[in-house]
This record gives sequence, structure tokens and C-alpha cells, in this order.
Amino acid sequence: MAQVSSLDYFNISELLSEDEVMIQRATREFVDHEVLPVISKHHRDATFPTELIPKMAELGFLGSSLPTEYGCAGLNNVAYGLLMQELERGDSGIRSFCSVQGALVMYPIFQFGSDEQKKKWLPQLASGKKIGCFGLTEPDFGSNPGGMKTRARKKGNDWILSGAKMWITNGSMADVAVVWAKDDDGVIRGFLVEKGMKGFSAPEMTRKFSLRASVTSELVFHDVVVPESNRLPKAEGISSPLKCLTQARYGIAWGALGAAIACYETALSYAKSRIQFDKPIAGFQLIQEKLVWMLTEITKGQLLALQLGRLKDQNKAKFTHVSMGKMNNVRIAREITHLAREILGANGILDEYPVIRHMMNIESVYTYEGTNEMHTLILGADITGIEAYR
Repeated sequence: MAQVSSLDYFNISELLSEDEVMIQRATREFVDHEVLPVISKHHRDATFPTELIPKMAELGFLGSSLPTEYGCAGLNNVAYGLLMQELERGDSGIRSFCSVQGALVMYPIFQFGSDEQKKKWLPQLASGKKIGCFGLTEPDFGSNPGGMKTRARKKGNDWILSGAKMWITNGSMADVAVVWAKDDDGVIRGFLVEKGMKGFSAPEMTRKFSLRASVTSELVFHDVVVPESNRLPKAEGISSPLKCLTQARYGIAWGALGAAIACYETALSYAKSRIQFDKPIAGFQLIQEKLVWMLTEITKGQLLALQLGRLKDQNKAKFTHVSMGKMNNVRIAREITHLAREILGANGILDEYPVIRHMMNIESVYTYEGTNEMHTLILGADITGIEAYR
């Protein structure tokens, strides 16, 4: 089977099906032709390329692993992962948009919603006609979602939501927000809060140095009246939002590799062409050591992600497996962006090259969807039987 890109040192493409290779190739072409020509300007201007949403929808990128009966592509988990990898090779903001739309909005509606909610929202979200966001993180509670302060009080056939959420991707442009709140008994429940509901606002967060080509917002609820028909009937308890996070973290385990690949390929090309002391800097031992480490870690990360995807397709993946994928691949991607910046020297801070953009973006990816420390402790608890984070 032909390689999709030059970065396949262990011929991992041979482990992929024809359909998986086709998805990866189509996504790579989309990124090369549609994302890369515009992303630097959007990064500079701190804007999201909304003009790409219909194109991504047409290609089946939104909710791509959900069933075709709702207008989705019905991809297996490996194909979905490859899609995430290629999108983040373009920019973390592009991958984050698709990840939130699919894993954090469409997935909870599909998993926990009523038939009416699925029929109403999933086709519109898959087509890009409606945009969604996921409201779990709060100003004071990120790694400890169980401590959330947002409340949902039952009043007749309605619920009254009060509180706030923070660091919400897609928030200001979302038509619907999947919001998690505690009821009077302290039980976490999920709600579909629609744009225009009285008392609901989503101010955009500005002055970011990371994920600039992505919309990040607050969600504010001032006694928002949400009808019972907008409650996710099958969502109850902390396990419901955590299942959604597992879906998103899986995509990140693949996506971070895309940022790493973009930086490695840029650094390798630059090192071959940059002349110092009468020869390319690629001919110096310390540069070669950096490049070899980068390639080796990317290859290991690809194999980890591939096996994680295969386990997920067999319904054998545990949330701890996903934690390892997210923890390892984001950590090595973060280091690779720094090494690429070093190789490019002063040119590494120019947006003529993608390295500094990926380097800033990965700082957010390193923190969101579970910090490196939290995933480390999740794995530590699994292998020792002792929870160190309580």
C-alpha cells in the first residue's frame, strides 16, 4: 500500500485498510489546499476560518464516527484518528473545532439524548448548519469536574440553570451548548441550551497567545429557563460527561501527532537547506540527534495511537488506555515543537514557518481535556490501585 506521506518510517500505512488510507489522504489534501494557505492569517487576526465549515461538513469531518442514519460518515475509530491527526497538522484550532462538534456535542446527544433530540440536532450538526459547544469546565473547577458550581433547579416542567463555564471552544458561535449542571440532589445532569434563551450569553475570550485560530468563550447562565425536552434523559452522574471527555481525548491522542509531524517535517527540510560553516546544519551531530529523537517518538506515538484505535474498534479500549495516549502523544508533541524551534533558530519565531504557531497551540492541548499530571495519576491509580489525587 502506498504511503500517504514521507513520514512513515516504519511503513505503518501497511497496517491500514484501503478505506483508512483513503480518509487520511483526503484529509491531508484538504489541509494542504484549504487550511495551510489561510491559517497563518487567521492566527494573526485571531479568527476562526468559518468558510471552511461547509467544506468540512461536505467531506464528512463532523461527527465522522457516528452512524450514517444521522448524516454522518460512520468511520471506524482508526480512520477517525487519522482524520484528527491530519487536521491538527494544519492547526490545533481546526482539529479542536471538529473534535468538539463530534466528540463533545454530537456524541453526547447520540449517547444520552432522546430520539427526538437525535433527529433534530445530529443531521444539522453533521451538515455544519448548526454549531455546538460543550460546557463542563468552570472558572474554579477544571481537573475536578465533580466540584462544579453550576446548578439546575427543577421548576414545574422546566429547569432553571445558573452558573458559568470557562474555556469553551466554539462557545460564541454555537447554536447549542451541551451543558452540565448539578441538580438539587447534587446529581450531574446534561442539558441542551440553545442560543437566544433568555439569560444565556457566551462572551468570547480574547488576548490569547495560543489557539488563536479558534473561538474560546465563557458561558454565563442567569436563571436560564430550559424545558424538560432539552434535558439529556440518559445522562446522570459524573460518568456521563467523563465518557464524552474520553471520546475527545482519543482524538487528541492522534491529533497531537499532527502538530509534531508538521514541526518535524519543517525542521528536517530547514536543516537540509540551512548552510552554516559551509555545510547544511543537518550534517551536524547535535542537529541529527534532535531529528532522530523527533522521528522515533512520532513513530512510537503512531503505533500507540493505532493500537488504541484498534482496541476501541473492538470495544476493548479502557479510559486508562486513552489517558496514556493523550498523555504520551501530547507530551512528545510539546517537546518536538520546542526542538523544531531550536533547529530553526531565530527563524523559528516567524510565522513564515508553522513551528511557533504549533508550539503555542500545543501549550493549550497539553492542559485541556485533562492535564498531563491528571492523566499520569489516572494511570498511576490504575496500576497501583491507589488514588494519589484525592
